[in-house]
Amino acid sequence: MTQTIDAIINFGQHKVKTEHYEVAPEKVLSGEPKQQVENHYSSPCDQFHAGIWQGQVGSWKVNYSEHEYCEILSGSSEIIDEAGNSLTVTKGDRFVIPAGFKGVWRVLQECRKIYVVFEQK
Repeated sequence: MTQTIDAIINFGQHKVKTEHYEVAPEKVLSGEPKQQVENHYSSPCDQFHAGIWQGQVGSWKVNYSEHEYCEILSGSSEIIDEAGNSLTVTKGDRFVIPAGFKGVWRVLQECRKIYVVFEQK
């Protein structure tokens, strides 16, 4: 199937509904990490998604079943693995979290990121 220029999604021009949500209470470790997501694209097979995520200060347990590429647009977060090793990410950082990662995501300053997610089904 051939696509045309109309199939390209420019996040800056593409309007989507902002979804607000809270982390499940059993995962929260600190704060009230309210979050929002603007999903700009989901593939027809529903395995690939891209958009913008934003989270407030707090920390919660994570268990990635998907592969996720992230680019931090503002703020900062700390990602901590189960062994206690950590990585602090700030504006401009680009990274991939592989499927199978377990640990903690801690927002240090309200954080906004571009995400691109692939989850094999």
